[in-house]
Amino acid sequence: MTMAFTLTPSTATVALNDGNRMPVLGLGVYLAQNGGEAEQAVLWALQQGYRLIDTAKIYENEEDIGKAVRESGIPREQIFVTTKLATFDHGKEKTIQACHESLRKLGLDYVDLYLIHSPSGGKILETWGAMIELKKRGLAKSIGVSNFNVQHLKPLKEAYPDYIPAVNQIELSPYLTFDEVVAYCQKEQIVLEAYSPLTKGRKVRDPLLVSMATKYKKTAGQLLIRWSIQRGFVCIPKSVKEERIIENANIFDFEISAEDMKIMNGLNENLITGWAVINGPWLP
Repeated sequence: MTMAFTLTPSTATVALNDGNRMPVLGLGVYLAQNGGEAEQAVLWALQQGYRLIDTAKIYENEEDIGKAVRESGIPREQIFVTTKLATFDHGKEKTIQACHESLRKLGLDYVDLYLIHSPSGGKILETWGAMIELKKRGLAKSIGVSNFNVQHLKPLKEAYPDYIPAVNQIELSPYLTFDEVVAYCQKEQIVLEAYSPLTKGRKVRDPLLVSMATKYKKTAGQLLIRWSIQRGFVCIPKSVKEERIIENANIFDFEISAEDMKIMNGLNENLITGWAVINGPWLP
C-alpha cells in the first residue's frame, strides 16, 4: 500500500494515523550549527515552500530552529516542527522533562511531532507511556519513533494498541530499502520518514542513477528524493546551502516511470550511511 498524497509544491501532505497531516518534504538540520547557520537554512527552506523542519535535542540547534520559525512571518500552525528525545533521556520523568526543555529552547508551545530518537536508550515501554502523556497534554501533536525495526515496533503495539506510532523515521534510499520494516509500517499505517535520502552523497555519481536523472532533466539527488516521495515516504534531505535547498524542493514537476521505479527498487545493497542502531535488540 502507498500513502495517498495531495501533491503541490508547498502543501504536499500525508495523513497520519492520529488524524493529523504532515508535509511530505522537509528540511533536515543535522550538523547545522546553532548561532546562525541553522536559522538561515530554515529561513531559506521556508521561503521555498518547505513546511516541515526536522531537528533533535542532540543536534544542539533547537534555538536556531525556533528563532527561524518565529521570524519567518509564516503562521505557526502552518509549520510542522519535529524534534527528538535523546537516548539518555529515556524513562517517564526524564522524557517529560526533556520535552519541556526542547520546547523552551525552541521557544514554542508545542511540537508537531516528537520522536524517540533511537531504541538503544532502553526503557521503551515506560518512555512511550510518557510520550502518550505529552500528546494528551498537547505538548506534542503527534508522537512517533526513529530507527525502530519490526522487533521494536511489535512489542510497542502489543503494550499500547491504541497508540501506535504515527511515524517511524529511518534511513531509506534505493540502496537501503529495509523491505521488512517498510512492509510492517505500511500495514500498520505508520508513515515512514526517510532520513539521509541522498546517501550522504555516496551514490549521487552512480552512473545508472546519473543516466536516469539526465533523462528526466534532473539531478541524481532530485531523483533520489522523488523516489522517496513516490514510495510513499516523507523525505527530509539536509543542507545549509541555499542553492541545494532550492534544488531539493524542485521535485514535484516530474514523475519517475513505473519501469524506472522498478529498477531503482532493485538497487538495494543495505547501504547504511548513518546511525546503525535499527538492528539492535529490544530493550523494554
